[in-house]
Amino acid sequence: MRKKTEFPENSASSEGYGQMHTSCVCAGFPSPADDYLEGALDLNRLLVRNAPATFFLRVKGDSMTGAGIYTDDILVVDRSVAPSHDAIVVAVLNGALTVKRLWQKNGQIALMPDNPQYRPIEVTHNESFEVWGVATSVIHSLGKKQ
Repeated sequence: MRKKTEFPENSASSEGYGQMHTSCVCAGFPSPADDYLEGALDLNRLLVRNAPATFFLRVKGDSMTGAGIYTDDILVVDRSVAPSHDAIVVAVLNGALTVKRLWQKNGQIALMPDNPQYRPIEVTHNESFEVWGVATSVIHSLGKKQ
């Protein structure tokens, strides 16, 4: 019979946030659990670096599955982060929002999918193009089928 693991009674936060434990969880072999609490877990503090410049978007489509971004995931996007080569960005191309990896070299720009079923999108000077922000995190459920 398995022994029931007891968590500290104060693990429920009065602020309505979950508690953050100071110990890490092993993805390999289990290790003895540390029973130390770090404090309330505020996902905004964890995921948002610059609140006035940050927004959240729900993803639709499968062009970024190679980057671990799936349909119905939530992207954390920071407009204050300068877009750079190979960053995952949310961009507006000819009036349509898209999330892709930014490719910039020798004055050329392309939006690269992270799924071999999709082709890169070359951005020409004739197109309306703007990077809205850089994706800094992605939130997705482990229970859904990818």
